[in-house]
Amino acid sequence: MAHKDLLGFLSIALTFAGYVPYFHSIFKRRTKPHMFTWLTWALINLIAFAGQFVSGAGAGSWSIGASFFLCLTVAVLSPVLGKINATRSDWLAFGVALSAIPLWVITKDPLSALILIALINVVGGFPTFRKTYDDPFSESLSAWSIYTVRSTVVLFAVEVYSLATLIIPLTALAINAGLVLLLVWRREACKKEIDRRGFFRGLSPYL
Repeated sequence: MAHKDLLGFLSIALTFAGYVPYFHSIFKRRTKPHMFTWLTWALINLIAFAGQFVSGAGAGSWSIGASFFLCLTVAVLSPVLGKINATRSDWLAFGVALSAIPLWVITKDPLSALILIALINVVGGFPTFRKTYDDPFSESLSAWSIYTVRSTVVLFAVEVYSLATLIIPLTALAINAGLVLLLVWRREACKKEIDRRGFFRGLSPYL
């Protein structure tokens, strides 16, 4: 499994590589992380790492363990440097995500627990998706692109392929790729709107 270990180390390297531009953008006050999402993801990564490790994911679980510490750091920074004006829908998603976590504790079947964690992961990401739709320049496109590549590498690093070992990395890939697509789409839409307004503003003296 030497190649799997290599992919595991590569996934960790990509995890940290993605957070370098993300933290840089946070401290430059360009990226504004939503605390609800990152706190939920920190808890989920901790639980997912434990679940995948027990299920035999091996090197495929390493980057998830590293992500726990990085997500927790972002969550701590969020109230000061990130997004704190949560909407009602953000509170609802955060409440649903947190209330579902205790179900994992009483779930005896590891697969059911991991599926539940994957669903919580998606719900926890709602505040960031909502914020990104409203303000597509409040997230780092380069960072989420690296995260998408990382998630792809993680899939190949998994040592034992099963629904239990794949559900978490597949969910992460869908979330990361979804944010990349949302950022590209909304940024392009905003630029077109700015260009349109500029065009009509330039015409206004002649109208």
